[in-house]
Amino acid sequence: MLYLTNDLGLLPFFLPLGIIGFYRYLWYAIKILAWLVYRPLHPKEYPTYTAEHDVTIIVPTIDAGEEFKIAARSWLACRPKEIIIITETKMRGPLQELANEVDPTKIRVLTVSKANKRLQMVAGINATSTEILVFADDDAIWKPTMLDYILACFEDLKMGGVGTCQTVHAVNPNGHQTVWEVLAGFRLSIRNIEVAASTHIDGGVCCLSGRTAAYRTLILKDPAFQYGFTNDLWLGKYPLNSGDDKYLTRWMVSHGWNTFIQVTPEAELYSTFKNNWRFIKQVLRWTRNTWRSDFRSLFTERYIWRRHPYVAFTMIDKIFNPFTLLSGPILVCIFAIEQNDKAGPTNPPLPGWNIAISYIVWLMLTRAMKLIPHFIKRPQDIIHIPAWLVFNYYFAIMKLYALFTLHEVGWGTRAGVGTTLAADIAKEDEQEKEMAAAAEKDHVEINVPGAPEPPHHRDQFYRDDDSASALNDLDVREYRVPSRDQNPFEHHSGYDTRSLYSDDYHMEALPISRRWR
Repeated sequence: MLYLTNDLGLLPFFLPLGIIGFYRYLWYAIKILAWLVYRPLHPKEYPTYTAEHDVTIIVPTIDAGEEFKIAARSWLACRPKEIIIITETKMRGPLQELANEVDPTKIRVLTVSKANKRLQMVAGINATSTEILVFADDDAIWKPTMLDYILACFEDLKMGGVGTCQTVHAVNPNGHQTVWEVLAGFRLSIRNIEVAASTHIDGGVCCLSGRTAAYRTLILKDPAFQYGFTNDLWLGKYPLNSGDDKYLTRWMVSHGWNTFIQVTPEAELYSTFKNNWRFIKQVLRWTRNTWRSDFRSLFTERYIWRRHPYVAFTMIDKIFNPFTLLSGPILVCIFAIEQNDKAGPTNPPLPGWNIAISYIVWLMLTRAMKLIPHFIKRPQDIIHIPAWLVFNYYFAIMKLYALFTLHEVGWGTRAGVGTTLAADIAKEDEQEKEMAAAAEKDHVEINVPGAPEPPHHRDQFYRDDDSASALNDLDVREYRVPSRDQNPFEHHSGYDTRSLYSDDYHMEALPISRRWR
């Protein structure tokens, strides 16, 4: 290409693009080399932590189905101490039924009032009694060695968070993957290379994926963490409920904890993805979360530059990636047009189809080379390279669209999940509890054995001497007591008409008063 452009006098115009291309392929070569020399951590013969004593699995969900049972059985094969499912109140019944079908002795179901992933995660954190907790998606399928390899990383006392490598689990029971699932698999294969490289080079990672990630419980029980986690606002006004894994990763970096990604078959998880066009909605949500988190890491918090400079540079690279990717076809079109004006006897213009086919073949070849590790496992996916090429350019445009719509904070793929801030939901719940507690104060519990049935109308309740003596042996009864400004006896002359809460009423006048609450 440089030879052709020089022949046409366009070399100064195209040289910057060539330099950018050289940089990007050099950067990718560095990733591949780091990935090749990366080594996972292996469990010790006598580990400090064991799954059956030290691990709780937390699963926030709202609509788990049959895939949950498959995933739950794979978690139980790793022998955790407990599995806590957190869902919204109206889904408790279906989730409890699923838990009972799998193992009711190991699986506990908790609820929050409204579906909100961060609120559900905090509820799970506060219910955890073990030293290590593991967040998992309700469709994340593990190998039996998963927890052993995760716990191996926590032998380092400064280790705060541990992630894993991932692959696609087909939605179709026959194992057939749609083109959307294959595209998701391509993305995961590239991600596995990138996180292994960054872990090896400087110990950092852009994100400990929420599909499965382990943390020290004491870090997440910190009130400062929980406050920030449930009060997370973009630009001070847009509540963030997704992007929880990004927040957790940044917290590890900003508070001096180490992170590690186990990229090894023993710690590989299988996860389902949307097998239709809704996969695009998932990608859009992830892309917005990445923009927001990377901006915060690079320009607001800035701890990443000092602790993990390689990861910081990868974030910068991702910012410019859509611009450099889209500039390629634009410049090729410019070349095809300008060559007619620069053509001469010794350099006739090339046919347009020649230029287009040559460029497309080059793009497909370079994309296929980056996916060689994937094709080693699934060679049949090579037929989807054209779709992957189209998706790359669509994704570049989507990234730019996501950049200008960061105020959109909805989940996108889950019905019933609102955008209310997690802390606001918790505050509403607390207010409801306070109201319920206040209402509870309006009840009187009386324990007087052997007396007749209590009156069914509150106007019949009075405290003359005979009734007081007769109340010595009544059963436990509950009465609703009116408020201070009400008088239940005002229509019954001859009875003591003082309100039970009036200033001249003496609790000690009744021998049963100490039983009131």
